[in-house]
Amino acid sequence: MSSHPPIRSYVLRQGHFSSAQRHACEFLLPRYGIAFTEASIELNQVFGRTAPKILEIGSGMGETTAEIAAQHPDKDFVAIEVHAPGIGSLLNQIEKRGLTNLRIIPHDAKPVLQQMLIDASLDGIHIFFPDPWPKARHHKRRLIQPDFVSLLCSRLKPGGYLHIATDWEDYAIHSLHVLNSEQRLINTATDYAARPAYRPLTKFEQRGIKLGHIIRDLIFTRTA
Repeated sequence: MSSHPPIRSYVLRQGHFSSAQRHACEFLLPRYGIAFTEASIELNQVFGRTAPKILEIGSGMGETTAEIAAQHPDKDFVAIEVHAPGIGSLLNQIEKRGLTNLRIIPHDAKPVLQQMLIDASLDGIHIFFPDPWPKARHHKRRLIQPDFVSLLCSRLKPGGYLHIATDWEDYAIHSLHVLNSEQRLINTATDYAARPAYRPLTKFEQRGIKLGHIIRDLIFTRTA
């Protein structure tokens, strides 16, 4: 009996991996990283304090992640990323800014959520500009799917929030449908929300706006 490999929502693309990023992965990851483990972890112990915990899935090159963490020192942030250049970039920003409230897990999000994070351990989840996989035959690779959203809900505390942002209208419509179908989630807006002040306007986003792209934010909260 053969088993099929899991469908991944990302592809490890070959991109420029600078010497600074490589150096960060080698020397800073042991300090600011959280190694993947099949055992659950206690986030308050990781950060050495009790504070709201926010998870970001797909932190990219880390500019937004680091900026949000810097602007909210009263909260702790865990970023999940698989691409080495992005991991190295974020590590360098953590070091440069002296951020004590940000850690990174260099691993696939789904097993991290399943095995490392316990139920009702997160106050918020950010998923900003996930890969839209625009071709119809690739839609099954999209991160926002009913089973994954159900997993996210299980890790959110009652009253915790899930915030997704995308500049692809088709993906926004798809995500809105999936989130509306999850009984444990309540939309904070009528369809799409205004960009909250805590999500900075990125270079990527500014470029998209100049090209005529409309950015859509979806912000849902978990019921009690």
